[in-house]
Parts: sequence; structure tokens; C-alpha cells
Amino acid sequence: PAWGPHRLALLVPFRERFEELLAFVPYMHRFLSKKRIRHHIFILNQVDHFRFNRASLINVGFLESGNDTDYIAMHDVDLLPLNEHLDYSFPEAGPFHVASPELHPLYHYKTYVGGILLLTKQHYELCNGMSNRFWGWGREDDEFYRRIKGAGLQVRRPSGITTGYETFQHLHDPAWRKRDQKRIAAQKQEQFKVDREGGLNNVRYRIESRTELSVAGAPCTVLNILLDCDTNETPWCTFG
Repeated sequence: PAWGPHRLALLVPFRERFEELLAFVPYMHRFLSKKRIRHHIFILNQVDHFRFNRASLINVGFLESGNDTDYIAMHDVDLLPLNEHLDYSFPEAGPFHVASPELHPLYHYKTYVGGILLLTKQHYELCNGMSNRFWGWGREDDEFYRRIKGAGLQVRRPSGITTGYETFQHLHDPAWRKRDQKRIAAQKQEQFKVDREGGLNNVRYRIESRTELSVAGAPCTVLNILLDCDTNETPWCTFG
């Protein structure tokens, strides 16, 4: 196939998982190049001392990805597509959930939109991005599903993929890398709410550095990101 007119910003939230990164960048560069998908890989490396905030990192990646890309993939660093028939092309008709519940090796509930999700930049702006209130692991993608619905968009998913739960390779080993799943005070109630105020419009951050790297010959950009937190609004952003 010919190279298409669109260019993908692959946004990869990241912190301290370098062995996964070394596998991910060259693999995804080969995978997308074989499919003739123009792309740029952005590693969104959180270097502050707050808890991990996947959603805010994706918001930052969107804002910093430049005008030469016109759609994004919100992509976990520990999830590699094994089936070459998976579609990473421009999702003109609406958000396209590559890692759908019937294919993802771990998460199978019908409103799941995590793992790998493609959106045009226009549609991501229509949702006002993701909520910045989710510090620690989990729930930010469930809230984003409700934003997608609120924006009048329909999530589409792969069809004709016969490899089931073997469609992806999951690199994460929970036995030696524990996820930060602690819920602190009001966070237990907050995690189920829709954030109707925040998103792209109020993400607070600073880019400490921007580095162009080549990993086994595959190019990527590493953004070292310092997120900021209003501890009056979300006191659960700290480890204290």
C-alpha cells in the first residue's frame, strides 16, 4: 500500500519502564512502517515527584505533538500488537479502540477503551482531552469513555480479527512491578465521577527537556515532563 496523507502521533505515557521501552519503540516503528502509517513516537516521561498521571501525560503529548500530526494513538508501552491486520489508520468516523475488550489479554468489560485508542485531533479536542484528576493507576480511561459519549462520538472496534486474546503481547509483569493502586480519602469517591471542568484546558506542566532518540534504529522523541498538582483540588496526587 502507498503511504497515506495522514500522520499519527503515538503518545506513550511512561515512567521507569526502560526494558519495555527498548522493546516497544523499534517494534512499533517496524509495525507501523510495514503498514505504511506515517508516524512519530512520543515518549511522555513523567519526571516529577507526584504519583503517575497517565491522562495528564496524554494531554501534554497532544499539546506538544505539533501540527505535522493529525491523529493520535493513546498507547500503553507494555502492549504490542501481534496481528498485522489491526487497523492504525486515520479514524475519521470516530474513536477507534484497537485493544478492544474481546481482544485485550486482561480487560474484557464492554465500556473499556484503554490500552490502545485512536482519535483524530479534532475529536480529542471535542472531548476536551482527558481528566487531570486521576493520580495513581486506573479509572482515567473509564472517565474518558463517558467524555466520548458526552461529545456525541461512537467508539468503533476491530472486526474480522480471529486471534482473540493472543492478538497482543502484554509485556507487564505484575509479580515484580507493582502498580500504584492506592486510593486515598476522597479519591475513592472521585474515581467514579465525570470531570466536567478540566482536561486539555487546564493541564499544568512544564517540559524539562525534549530529546530526539534512536532506539535500535527507530526514531522517537522523549519529553521529560514535570506535571503540577493543586493539592487543594486533588490531595491524592502525592505519595504522603
